[in-house]
Amino acid sequence: MLTDWNPLLRQEFAEQYWAELQGFVQQERKLGAVYPPEEDVYAALHLTAYADVKVLILGQDPYHGEGQAHGLCFSVRRGVTVPPSLQNIYKEMQSDIGLVPPSHGNLESWAGQGVLLLNAVLTVRASQAGSHRNRGWETFTDQVIRMVNKKKERVVFILWGAFAQKKKPLIDSNHHYVIETPHPSPFSAHRGFFGSRPFSRANAALLEAGRSGIDWGLPHN
Repeated sequence: MLTDWNPLLRQEFAEQYWAELQGFVQQERKLGAVYPPEEDVYAALHLTAYADVKVLILGQDPYHGEGQAHGLCFSVRRGVTVPPSLQNIYKEMQSDIGLVPPSHGNLESWAGQGVLLLNAVLTVRASQAGSHRNRGWETFTDQVIRMVNKKKERVVFILWGAFAQKKKPLIDSNHHYVIETPHPSPFSAHRGFFGSRPFSRANAALLEAGRSGIDWGLPHN
């Protein structure tokens, strides 16, 4: 990690769990396909510097289909079919702030504006959702959340679904702004994700704290 995250997280790399986790992932890659590719595992931290974080969106683990995961939660590379959860995020974005979604699912332009698109687990075995849970990634990403919580500036934490909401104890919700709704997946979006207006609420919370809002519009070309 070459960004300003390195000094904040360096102590993790000396921990026993980290050595065991890296050994596990290397072994998994020898046995078969693991997503995302090695060079994309830490993309969220590479694309969004700690100093720039305004919003943290927390996902669970990477997409497990070929070519989908590229290190940012909910995002897929251009040319990959937009997954159902992201389609629902786009529907809510259009309903909330009137933005027409693009035909692709690449959210890098959000990351470049300070939206940390963090998965709690950073790797997954092909076609096996949740296969790398409870191996140590959560210890690492909990530390990332704690570091963001330490920021003096207000950050908006967007916790979609029960798994993300379990991380709320790591957040000082008196200082930061927390948005909690059901997950945008087709199984739960109708239970309160639709109509929750997370995009306008996030920007209102940032502006109230004297920070500039996010341009949620994504490039169409």
